[in-house]
Amino acid sequence: MQAWTSKMMKLAPGVKMTPDAPLSACTTLRLGGPADLLAEPANADELAKLFRTAAELDVPVTVIGRGSNLLVRDGGIRGLTIRIAQGMRKLSVDGCELTAEAGASLAEAAALAQRNGLAGLAFASGIPGAVGGGTVMNAGAYGGELKDVIARVEGIRPDGSAFSYSGNEMAFGYRTSRLQSEKGVVTRVTFALTPCDPAAIAAEMNELNERRRAKQPLDVPSAGSTFKRPEGHFAGALIEQCGLKGFAIGGARVSEKHAGFLVSTGGTAADFEALMAYVRCVVWAKTGVRLEPEVRVIGEEAQR
Repeated sequence: MQAWTSKMMKLAPGVKMTPDAPLSACTTLRLGGPADLLAEPANADELAKLFRTAAELDVPVTVIGRGSNLLVRDGGIRGLTIRIAQGMRKLSVDGCELTAEAGASLAEAAALAQRNGLAGLAFASGIPGAVGGGTVMNAGAYGGELKDVIARVEGIRPDGSAFSYSGNEMAFGYRTSRLQSEKGVVTRVTFALTPCDPAAIAAEMNELNERRRAKQPLDVPSAGSTFKRPEGHFAGALIEQCGLKGFAIGGARVSEKHAGFLVSTGGTAADFEALMAYVRCVVWAKTGVRLEPEVRVIGEEAQR
């Protein structure tokens, strides 16, 4: 154990921390090396404490959520990795507002909304990510985006101070928000929803999830759609047009079910990153369209 690791654990007592934690267990791709120290705060106060303590010790900080849109390189992550997931998952409903802590899954939030007869989150019922990460990237599917229903976002800045933004202040765009540049970490989100028949919402959710199961490779590890949708195109269609369905590098493969999904069949993060780069290169060469990754790539390459 490194000296700063033990100091961190002493200065932030009560916070769940695991030295040398394997991050492959924290991502849907099931890839990646270890974190020097993985911390899982139970609330916003613990999160702020971790940020302040890391600054005091001059330790770099990386924040992850449920790992559904993440590729961790094989060398892992140096410094402190904060995971907003298991400890921050509370959900509540007050009238037409649903409040969710950042670690709650979008599926959990959508299910609670449905049970309470609140429409607006059905599109998110099959998105595997968390509320916090989904908010930062303005997650969306089937014509819906979180920006359409977010009323307020609360969180912690890297200096440990709190922030609170209205939905309009979040500067949402396609798979982006102001928090990507500010590096703010979401702790809680309030959604403004619309009263509706619970059975009608359930029917919509079932229809969307049937479409997802029919078209997407949900039975193998992936990080969802690997690339953002290029303007005027669909990434999957371009990749298929280039003859790349089923193409593999090591244990990473372009899904034969949906070419917009790169999947892992047991290789390495380096395989997956190499396949991402190869697909981008081929699509650019053959179509003139630049694919931009939707998957966030972090960490260090494995030492040779």
